[in-house]
Amino acid sequence: MDKDLSFAIKRICFDEDYRPADNTRITTNFANLARGAQRQENLRNTFRMINNRFNALAHWDNPKGDRYAVELDIISVEMGFAGEDHAQALPLIEVLKTSIVDHKTGERIEGIVGNNFSSYVRDYDFSVVLLEHTRGQPDFSVPEHFGELHGKLFKRFVQSQAYQAHFSKPPVICLSVASSKTYHRTENLHPVLGVEYLQDEYSLTDAYFGKMGLKVRYFMPPDSAAPLAFYFSGDLLSDYTNLELISTISTMETFQKIYRPEIYNANSAAGKTYQPSLKHQDYSLTRIVYDREERSRLAIEQGRFAEEHFIKPYQALLDQWSASYAH
Repeated sequence: MDKDLSFAIKRICFDEDYRPADNTRITTNFANLARGAQRQENLRNTFRMINNRFNALAHWDNPKGDRYAVELDIISVEMGFAGEDHAQALPLIEVLKTSIVDHKTGERIEGIVGNNFSSYVRDYDFSVVLLEHTRGQPDFSVPEHFGELHGKLFKRFVQSQAYQAHFSKPPVICLSVASSKTYHRTENLHPVLGVEYLQDEYSLTDAYFGKMGLKVRYFMPPDSAAPLAFYFSGDLLSDYTNLELISTISTMETFQKIYRPEIYNANSAAGKTYQPSLKHQDYSLTRIVYDREERSRLAIEQGRFAEEHFIKPYQALLDQWSASYAH
Protein backbone atom coordinates (compact mmCIF):
# COMPACT_ATOMS: atom_id res chain seq x y z
CA MET A 1 0.00 0.00 0.00
CA ASP A 2 3.01 2.30 0.43
CA LYS A 3 2.94 3.22 -3.25
CA ASP A 4 -0.67 4.41 -2.87
CA LEU A 5 0.39 7.52 -0.95
CA SER A 6 1.14 10.56 -3.08
CA PHE A 7 2.39 14.03 -2.19
CA ALA A 8 1.99 17.39 -3.88
CA ILE A 9 4.18 20.38 -3.05
CA LYS A 10 3.01 23.97 -3.38
CA ARG A 11 5.35 26.92 -2.99
CA ILE A 12 4.43 30.54 -2.26
CA CYS A 13 6.76 33.46 -1.62
CA PHE A 14 6.72 34.77 1.96
CA ASP A 15 7.39 38.50 1.85
CA GLU A 16 5.79 41.71 3.09
CA ASP A 17 2.93 41.30 0.59
CA TYR A 18 2.07 37.77 1.77
CA ARG A 19 -1.53 37.00 2.68
CA PRO A 20 -2.35 33.55 4.13
CA ALA A 21 -4.40 31.20 1.96
CA ASP A 22 -7.77 30.12 3.31
CA ASN A 23 -6.49 26.63 4.17
CA THR A 24 -3.27 27.75 5.88
CA ARG A 25 -2.95 26.89 9.56
CA ILE A 26 -3.36 30.30 11.18
CA THR A 27 -1.27 29.25 14.17
CA THR A 28 1.69 29.00 11.80
CA ASN A 29 4.38 31.59 12.60
CA PHE A 30 4.34 33.28 9.23
CA ALA A 31 0.53 33.29 8.91
CA ASN A 32 0.10 34.77 12.38
CA LEU A 33 2.39 37.67 11.50
CA ALA A 34 0.46 38.43 8.30
CA ARG A 35 -2.85 39.27 9.98
CA GLY A 36 -4.42 42.47 11.25
CA ALA A 37 -3.96 46.16 10.62
CA GLN A 38 -0.21 46.05 11.19
CA ARG A 39 0.41 43.00 8.99
CA GLN A 40 2.71 44.69 6.47
CA GLU A 41 4.73 46.52 9.12
CA ASN A 42 5.00 43.25 11.07
CA LEU A 43 6.36 41.46 8.04
CA ARG A 44 8.72 44.27 7.05
CA ASN A 45 10.21 44.41 10.55
CA THR A 46 10.51 40.61 10.65
CA PHE A 47 12.54 40.52 7.44
CA ARG A 48 14.70 43.39 8.64
CA MET A 49 15.52 41.40 11.78
CA ILE A 50 16.28 38.26 9.74
CA ASN A 51 18.60 40.07 7.33
CA ASN A 52 20.42 42.00 10.06
CA ARG A 53 21.01 38.79 12.01
CA PHE A 54 22.20 36.95 8.89
CA ASN A 55 24.76 39.63 8.05
CA ALA A 56 25.98 39.78 11.65
CA LEU A 57 26.72 36.04 11.57
CA ALA A 58 28.08 36.04 7.97
CA HIS A 59 30.51 38.86 8.77
CA TRP A 60 33.49 37.72 6.63
CA ASP A 61 33.98 39.74 3.40
CA ASN A 62 31.00 41.77 4.55
CA PRO A 63 32.43 45.06 5.88
CA LYS A 64 29.17 47.04 5.76
CA GLY A 65 27.00 44.22 7.09
CA ASP A 66 24.64 44.38 4.14
CA ARG A 67 25.97 41.81 1.67
CA TYR A 68 23.22 39.22 2.09
CA ALA A 69 19.43 39.00 2.15
CA VAL A 70 17.25 36.02 3.01
CA GLU A 71 14.26 35.06 0.89
CA LEU A 72 11.64 32.66 2.21
CA ASP A 73 9.19 30.34 0.48
CA ILE A 74 6.30 28.64 2.27
CA ILE A 75 6.23 24.97 1.29
CA SER A 76 2.78 23.40 1.68
CA VAL A 77 2.55 19.63 1.39
CA GLU A 78 -0.68 17.87 0.49
CA MET A 79 -1.17 14.12 0.71
CA GLY A 80 -3.59 11.90 -1.18
CA PHE A 81 -4.50 8.25 -1.59
CA ALA A 82 -4.66 6.46 -4.93
CA GLY A 83 -8.21 6.37 -6.27
CA GLU A 84 -9.26 9.43 -4.25
CA ASP A 85 -10.37 12.65 -5.90
CA HIS A 86 -7.37 14.99 -6.15
CA ALA A 87 -9.62 17.78 -4.87
CA GLN A 88 -9.79 15.80 -1.62
CA ALA A 89 -6.02 16.10 -1.04
CA LEU A 90 -5.28 16.56 2.65
CA PRO A 91 -3.04 19.33 4.02
CA LEU A 92 -0.21 17.50 5.75
CA ILE A 93 2.58 19.91 6.76
CA GLU A 94 3.95 23.37 6.08
CA VAL A 95 7.64 24.26 6.28
CA LEU A 96 9.85 27.13 5.14
CA LYS A 97 12.56 27.10 2.49
CA THR A 98 15.35 29.67 2.76
CA SER A 99 17.31 31.17 -0.11
CA ILE A 100 20.24 33.57 0.21
CA VAL A 101 20.82 36.51 -2.10
CA ASP A 102 24.47 37.64 -2.33
CA HIS A 103 24.34 41.30 -3.36
CA LYS A 104 28.10 41.32 -4.01
CA THR A 105 28.11 38.53 -6.59
CA GLY A 106 24.47 38.63 -7.67
CA GLU A 107 24.22 34.92 -6.84
CA ARG A 108 21.11 33.32 -5.37
CA ILE A 109 22.17 30.48 -3.05
CA GLU A 110 19.92 27.61 -2.04
CA GLY A 111 19.26 27.45 1.68
CA ILE A 112 17.64 24.86 3.95
CA VAL A 113 14.14 23.41 3.79
CA GLY A 114 12.33 22.84 7.07
CA ASN A 115 13.09 25.55 9.61
CA ASN A 116 9.56 26.22 10.85
CA PHE A 117 7.33 23.13 11.16
CA SER A 118 3.54 23.09 11.13
CA SER A 119 1.38 19.99 11.00
CA TYR A 120 -2.33 19.36 11.42
CA VAL A 121 -1.62 15.80 12.57
CA ARG A 122 0.80 17.07 15.21
CA ASP A 123 -1.93 19.45 16.41
CA TYR A 124 -4.24 16.45 16.64
CA ASP A 125 -1.67 14.40 18.56
CA PHE A 126 -0.81 17.09 21.11
CA SER A 127 -4.08 19.06 21.39
CA VAL A 128 -6.59 16.20 21.14
CA VAL A 129 -5.03 12.77 21.80
CA LEU A 130 -2.55 13.79 24.51
CA LEU A 131 -4.98 16.24 26.13
CA GLU A 132 -7.71 13.62 26.40
CA HIS A 133 -5.27 10.95 27.60
CA THR A 134 -3.88 13.07 30.45
CA ARG A 135 -7.18 14.65 31.57
CA GLY A 136 -7.86 13.63 35.15
CA GLN A 137 -4.64 11.60 35.42
CA PRO A 138 -2.51 12.27 38.52
CA ASP A 139 0.74 11.39 36.72
CA PHE A 140 1.76 12.42 33.23
CA SER A 141 2.02 9.66 30.66
CA VAL A 142 1.99 9.37 26.87
CA PRO A 143 -0.59 7.28 24.96
CA GLU A 144 0.55 4.04 23.35
CA HIS A 145 1.82 4.57 19.78
CA PHE A 146 1.80 8.34 20.31
CA GLY A 147 3.16 10.11 17.22
CA GLU A 148 3.83 6.93 15.23
CA LEU A 149 1.45 7.71 12.34
CA HIS A 150 2.74 11.27 12.06
CA GLY A 151 6.33 10.05 12.10
CA LYS A 152 5.70 7.53 9.34
CA LEU A 153 3.90 10.09 7.17
CA PHE A 154 6.79 12.54 7.56
CA LYS A 155 9.45 9.94 6.73
CA ARG A 156 7.45 8.77 3.72
CA PHE A 157 7.22 12.37 2.47
CA VAL A 158 10.99 12.92 2.76
CA GLN A 159 11.57 9.66 0.84
CA SER A 160 9.05 10.59 -1.87
CA GLN A 161 9.79 11.51 -5.47
CA ALA A 162 8.05 14.83 -4.85
CA TYR A 163 10.54 15.76 -2.12
CA GLN A 164 13.56 14.58 -4.08
CA ALA A 165 12.44 16.57 -7.14
CA HIS A 166 12.21 19.83 -5.19
CA PHE A 167 14.97 19.64 -2.57
CA SER A 168 18.58 18.50 -2.69
CA LYS A 169 19.17 17.95 1.05
CA PRO A 170 17.19 16.53 3.99
CA PRO A 171 15.17 18.98 6.11
CA VAL A 172 16.36 20.72 9.26
CA ILE A 173 13.74 21.88 11.77
CA CYS A 174 14.69 24.56 14.29
CA LEU A 175 12.59 25.02 17.43
CA SER A 176 12.72 26.49 20.92
CA VAL A 177 14.32 24.52 23.72
CA ALA A 178 11.91 22.99 26.26
CA SER A 179 11.10 25.00 29.38
CA SER A 180 10.69 21.74 31.34
CA LYS A 181 14.32 20.66 30.83
CA THR A 182 17.75 21.79 32.02
CA TYR A 183 20.60 22.30 29.55
CA HIS A 184 24.35 22.19 30.22
CA ARG A 185 26.98 24.05 28.21
CA THR A 186 29.79 21.98 26.70
CA GLU A 187 33.21 22.94 25.37
CA ASN A 188 32.16 22.17 21.78
CA LEU A 189 32.16 25.41 19.77
CA HIS A 190 31.10 25.76 16.14
CA PRO A 191 31.91 29.03 14.29
CA VAL A 192 28.29 29.55 13.19
CA LEU A 193 26.09 27.31 15.36
CA GLY A 194 27.97 28.48 18.43
CA VAL A 195 28.38 26.64 21.70
CA GLU A 196 26.72 23.24 22.10
CA TYR A 197 24.47 22.41 25.05
CA LEU A 198 23.39 18.97 26.29
CA GLN A 199 20.38 18.05 28.40
CA ASP A 200 19.81 15.32 30.98
CA GLU A 201 16.81 13.78 29.24
CA TYR A 202 14.87 14.27 26.04
CA SER A 203 11.66 16.27 25.99
CA LEU A 204 8.33 15.01 24.66
CA THR A 205 8.98 17.09 21.51
CA ASP A 206 12.41 15.47 21.09
CA ALA A 207 10.83 12.01 21.31
CA TYR A 208 8.08 13.01 18.88
CA PHE A 209 10.58 14.25 16.31
CA GLY A 210 12.59 11.08 16.89
CA LYS A 211 9.67 9.12 15.48
CA MET A 212 9.97 11.35 12.40
CA GLY A 213 13.53 10.05 11.96
CA LEU A 214 15.16 13.22 13.30
CA LYS A 215 17.94 13.55 15.88
CA VAL A 216 18.42 16.69 17.96
CA ARG A 217 21.36 18.86 19.01
CA TYR A 218 21.25 22.15 20.90
CA PHE A 219 23.43 25.11 19.98
CA MET A 220 23.54 28.73 21.13
CA PRO A 221 24.82 30.84 18.20
CA PRO A 222 27.17 33.78 18.80
CA ASP A 223 25.44 36.72 20.55
CA SER A 224 22.27 34.69 21.15
CA ALA A 225 20.43 34.63 24.46
CA ALA A 226 19.56 30.92 24.53
CA PRO A 227 20.19 27.64 22.70
CA LEU A 228 18.05 26.53 19.77
CA ALA A 229 17.00 22.92 19.15
CA PHE A 230 18.04 21.63 15.70
CA TYR A 231 16.30 18.50 14.40
CA PHE A 232 18.00 16.73 11.48
CA SER A 233 18.56 13.27 10.00
CA GLY A 234 22.19 13.25 8.81
CA ASP A 235 25.18 15.20 10.11
CA LEU A 236 24.19 18.76 11.00
CA LEU A 237 27.75 20.08 11.05
CA SER A 238 29.01 18.59 7.79
CA ASP A 239 25.94 18.21 5.57
CA TYR A 240 25.20 21.94 5.39
CA THR A 241 27.31 24.98 4.55
CA ASN A 242 27.82 27.86 6.96
CA LEU A 243 25.55 30.11 4.88
CA GLU A 244 22.81 27.45 4.87
CA LEU A 245 23.03 27.15 8.65
CA ILE A 246 23.01 30.93 9.07
CA SER A 247 19.84 31.18 6.98
CA THR A 248 18.08 28.85 9.42
CA ILE A 249 19.50 30.54 12.53
CA SER A 250 18.61 34.05 11.41
CA THR A 251 15.08 33.06 10.38
CA MET A 252 14.12 30.93 13.34
CA GLU A 253 15.86 33.01 16.01
CA THR A 254 13.85 35.99 14.72
CA PHE A 255 10.61 34.04 15.07
CA GLN A 256 11.56 32.95 18.57
CA LYS A 257 12.41 36.51 19.62
CA ILE A 258 8.88 37.46 18.58
CA TYR A 259 7.06 34.45 20.07
CA ARG A 260 9.21 33.65 23.10
CA PRO A 261 10.92 36.93 24.04
CA GLU A 262 11.28 35.76 27.66
CA ILE A 263 13.79 33.17 26.40
CA TYR A 264 15.24 34.44 23.11
CA ASN A 265 15.11 38.19 23.68
CA ALA A 266 16.28 38.00 27.29
CA ASN A 267 18.64 40.74 28.42
CA SER A 268 21.19 38.22 29.68
CA ALA A 269 22.47 35.10 27.94
CA ALA A 270 22.06 31.51 29.11
CA GLY A 271 24.71 30.38 31.58
CA LYS A 272 26.59 27.10 31.95
CA THR A 273 23.49 25.48 33.40
CA TYR A 274 20.30 26.78 31.87
CA GLN A 275 16.57 26.16 32.30
CA PRO A 276 14.39 28.24 29.96
CA SER A 277 11.32 29.91 31.45
CA LEU A 278 8.41 31.82 29.95
CA LYS A 279 8.01 33.47 33.37
CA HIS A 280 11.38 35.21 33.05
CA GLN A 281 10.85 38.98 33.39
CA ASP A 282 14.16 40.51 32.27
CA TYR A 283 13.61 40.65 28.52
CA SER A 284 12.89 43.08 25.70
CA LEU A 285 9.93 43.10 23.32
CA THR A 286 10.24 43.39 19.56
CA ARG A 287 8.13 45.92 17.63
CA ILE A 288 6.09 43.09 16.17
CA VAL A 289 2.52 42.38 17.27
CA TYR A 290 1.62 38.82 18.23
CA ASP A 291 -1.16 37.15 20.26
CA ARG A 292 0.29 34.08 21.99
CA GLU A 293 -2.92 33.14 23.83
CA GLU A 294 -4.89 33.08 20.60
CA ARG A 295 -2.27 30.84 19.02
CA SER A 296 -2.58 28.27 21.83
CA ARG A 297 -6.36 28.23 21.58
CA LEU A 298 -6.33 27.82 17.81
CA ALA A 299 -3.98 24.83 18.05
CA ILE A 300 -6.79 22.91 19.79
CA GLU A 301 -9.32 24.00 17.16
CA GLN A 302 -7.01 22.86 14.37
CA GLY A 303 -6.37 19.56 16.10
CA ARG A 304 -10.14 18.99 16.07
CA PHE A 305 -10.18 19.94 12.38
CA ALA A 306 -7.57 17.26 11.65
CA GLU A 307 -9.60 14.72 13.59
CA GLU A 308 -12.80 15.53 11.70
CA HIS A 309 -11.39 15.89 8.18
CA PHE A 310 -8.35 13.59 8.21
CA ILE A 311 -8.17 11.04 11.01
CA LYS A 312 -11.78 9.84 11.25
CA PRO A 313 -12.70 9.76 7.51
CA TYR A 314 -9.47 7.96 6.57
CA GLN A 315 -8.98 5.87 9.72
CA ALA A 316 -9.13 2.51 7.95
CA LEU A 317 -6.81 3.59 5.13
CA LEU A 318 -4.37 5.18 7.56
CA ASP A 319 -4.31 2.09 9.80
CA GLN A 320 -3.74 -0.16 6.79
CA TRP A 321 -0.98 2.03 5.41
CA SER A 322 0.71 2.45 8.79
CA ALA A 323 0.70 -1.29 9.45
CA SER A 324 2.33 -1.99 6.07
CA TYR A 325 4.83 0.87 6.19
CA ALA A 326 8.49 -0.17 6.04
CA HIS A 327 11.14 2.54 5.92
